[in-house]
Amino acid sequence: MMTVERAEAFAPAKVNLALHVTGQREDGYHLLDSLVMFANLGDRISARLADVPGLSVTGPLAEAVPTGPENLVLKAAAWAGQSAAFELEKNLPAAAGIGGGSSDAAAALRALEALTGQAVDTTRLAELGADVPVCYFARACRMTGVGEQIKRVALPPVAAVLANPRVEVSTPRVFDRLASKENAPMPELPPLVTASELITFLHEQTRNDLEPPARALASVIGEVLDRLWALKGARLARMSGSGATCFALFDAIVAAEEAAAELSAQRPDWWVSAVWLS
Repeated sequence: MMTVERAEAFAPAKVNLALHVTGQREDGYHLLDSLVMFANLGDRISARLADVPGLSVTGPLAEAVPTGPENLVLKAAAWAGQSAAFELEKNLPAAAGIGGGSSDAAAALRALEALTGQAVDTTRLAELGADVPVCYFARACRMTGVGEQIKRVALPPVAAVLANPRVEVSTPRVFDRLASKENAPMPELPPLVTASELITFLHEQTRNDLEPPARALASVIGEVLDRLWALKGARLARMSGSGATCFALFDAIVAAEEAAAELSAQRPDWWVSAVWLS
C-alpha cells in the first residue's frame, strides 16, 4: 500500500435514528440495538507521523476541546501504536450524542492507515468506545452488542435538521437513570426504498430508550424536540444517542434547509444545521 507524508480524513456526525437498550452485561456494559446514519457535516482531521505526538484544534467549536492525551484522537493513535501530530477542525459540538469524539478518533485511525499502510484491527475498535466501530465504517449500519457488531444496511438518504442547545449531557449519567435495562430490540428492517418509507418505519417501529432519562437530566431537550416537531414539514423528531442533540427528518432537503433557518431565527443561541443523512 502506498503511504503519504500527510493524510486527511472526514469525521462525519453520527445520528442514531433509533437506539434500543436491550440488556446489560455483568461487566456493566449495556447492550444496544441501534440504526445509525451519517451526515454530510462533521469535523476534519489532518495528520503526519511525528516523534512527539500532538494535537492542535481549530474551527468554530474548538473552545474547551482538550488537546492532551485524554483526547480520543491521541488515545486512538496510542492504541494503534503510532505517534503522530494531528490538526483537528472542530465543527461538531462535544458530548452531544452525535459521536463527535468517537468520529474524530475513527478518522484519526483512517488517516494513520493512509500514513503507514498498516490496517488497524477493526475487531478491537470497541476498546476505544462503543461508537468508534460504527464511526470507523461511517456508513448506514445496524449496531448491536456493545457497539462492536456492525452490519451494513441499505437505507435511502434522508434530509434532517440537527439541533443542539449547547448543553453537554453525561452518557454514564443517562444510562444510570435508565428505568429498564432490558427492552425489546428493533424489528427486522423491511425493504426501505424512499425517505418517506424510512421515516414511517422509524416512527412506527422504533424509539430511543435514552430519551426519557436524558430529558430528566436536561429539561431543555424537551424544548428542542417540541420546536423540531413544530417545524413545517417535520415528519419525525427524536433525540440522537444520549443527547442533547436532536433531529427532525424531512422528505426533502429544501424543506430541511428552510426549517433550519426558521429554528436558527427562533433560537440563535443553539447549534442548528440542515444535513443529508446516508
